Amino acid sequence: MKTGKLPHKLLAEMLSKVNLDERVLIGPGIGIDAAVIDYGERLLVAKTDPITFATDLIGWYAVNVNANDIAVMGAEPKWFMATILLPQGTEEESVRGLFDQITSACEELGISLVGGHTEITYDLNRPVIVGCMLGETDRAYLVTASGARVGDDILVTKGIAVEGTSILAREAGDRLRKMGFTDEFLSRAANYLFDPGISVIPDARIATANAHVHAMHDPTEGGLATGLMEIAEASGLGLEVRLEAIPVLPETQSLCRELNLDPLGLIASGSLVLTCDSADTPRLLDAFGQEGIRASVIGKMMPKEHGLEMLTPKGLVDLPSFPRDEIARYFSE
Repeated sequence: MKTGKLPHKLLAEMLSKVNLDERVLIGPGIGIDAAVIDYGERLLVAKTDPITFATDLIGWYAVNVNANDIAVMGAEPKWFMATILLPQGTEEESVRGLFDQITSACEELGISLVGGHTEITYDLNRPVIVGCMLGETDRAYLVTASGARVGDDILVTKGIAVEGTSILAREAGDRLRKMGFTDEFLSRAANYLFDPGISVIPDARIATANAHVHAMHDPTEGGLATGLMEIAEASGLGLEVRLEAIPVLPETQSLCRELNLDPLGLIASGSLVLTCDSADTPRLLDAFGQEGIRASVIGKMMPKEHGLEMLTPKGLVDLPSFPRDEIARYFSE
């Protein structure tokens, strides 16, 4: 198989064999961002995610990406653990820098680093971090990717492929300079990590405070298109989105055009995808605007038989599918 997520069909086959105890309220599934376990008055929300594409600021990525998947469940990320695998020959200074990234990211988000594992291992050509984030929420605030309803508006915050844009600028800078991209351009693109930023915690808090949100999702590998597909699959619905309504930031547009990448399939942490009743949409858009967060209505949830479709200037087409992320395709070719 090629780099990227496992095919949904294979993953679903394996997950169908999983047995869960009665305290597991939400277990593993396609499009499900985190597990939820009954802890009495509070719910424990748990997530694990690796960082494999990035090497620059990998510790900072690990904390934020895992925290996002807790936040989109309507929970507060609280405790973080990290398994850190490093190549032979890694310098002590690099290890210190990586730990500084993790601890500073945790401090920014009010998260405690509570444990993990570190190891120098063979046959690695770059560091790999597998993060595990725990959070908690009240039952009334729990949101999942499986709660979308027919007629819901689909909203996206910021712009798509924020993370992918930053990774390209940080990991392929020399190659991009040879193609004619300026240092000023690459600096702006690299800074997408912080502005508009890959954290969706503020976005999720605003959403749950100002609307009856039915579903939230943090689109990562496979980009927005895969994230939308996962919401539809988890909810048992179809959807229709408008291509021209999908926000693509300027540096993302330029990189994707020159590198022959489709922004719809480019790793997309930094954008919150949510569905809500259309009656709540104006209030929610206003709330995002007051906090300086761009938000766009890109489509609607539809009955399952409608399928997954996208309205383009040439008419209605199937939503594109990306068996592997566009960034994985770029770095492997």
